[in-house]
Amino acid sequence: MKRSLLDEVIAARAARRPVVRLAWLDEGREALVDAAGLERARQGGEIAGIGSLSPELVTALEESVASDRARLVDDQGGPVFVHPFNPPLRLAIVGAVHIAQRLATLTRDLGYEVLVIDPRRGFLTEARFPGVRLDHAWPDDALERFAPDARTAVVTLSHDAKIDEPALGVALRAPCFYVGALGSRRTQERRRERLREAGLPESALERIHGPVGLDLGAKSPAEIALSIAAEMTAVLRGRRSE
Repeated sequence: MKRSLLDEVIAARAARRPVVRLAWLDEGREALVDAAGLERARQGGEIAGIGSLSPELVTALEESVASDRARLVDDQGGPVFVHPFNPPLRLAIVGAVHIAQRLATLTRDLGYEVLVIDPRRGFLTEARFPGVRLDHAWPDDALERFAPDARTAVVTLSHDAKIDEPALGVALRAPCFYVGALGSRRTQERRRERLREAGLPESALERIHGPVGLDLGAKSPAEIALSIAAEMTAVLRGRRSE
């Protein structure tokens, strides 16, 4: 990769902007496509410095971004290497409960940057969450600073409305790819009603995965964490509806 492109990739990563490197192997030419360029290509338009892309190459771009995987495409003008550079995945866990301990460890192993939020200092300690970023601020303030984006998941686990619901308000107004909330179906309905009264539209409330996690029959904190991580993965990879 040329140094100029590498500098652009580094800048995009710092700004949490996804970009894709295209390398035309027969020509020795390479270029970066950002989200705006991909949208223009979807609509059949040209990308500055590149021109128009074939439908096959547009599909490969979309699939590479969605899967976080590079691929080689046999395009009309010869082979093209498609290499996505997505921002790191992030997870904000609200509520420093036992499930949160297991979920933080599991999702870090899956490549997530994890933040645990809880204003209750007796729960949120380095001893209980070693090596994890912690924030003792009120959840809405902490999430506002975290700035959730399309590569961010938010899961609320405290089972305390005054902690979980301010966080859900921020998460549902952001483009998070996954928002999950612990609680029974009855708890979920009561929560949705309060959020509705707080001004959140029905379209936002429908984004909440609650009861959180895939229905695995999970009982222990570790099993529940596994069900949450599995559902997050299914949504991220397009195998489950938001």
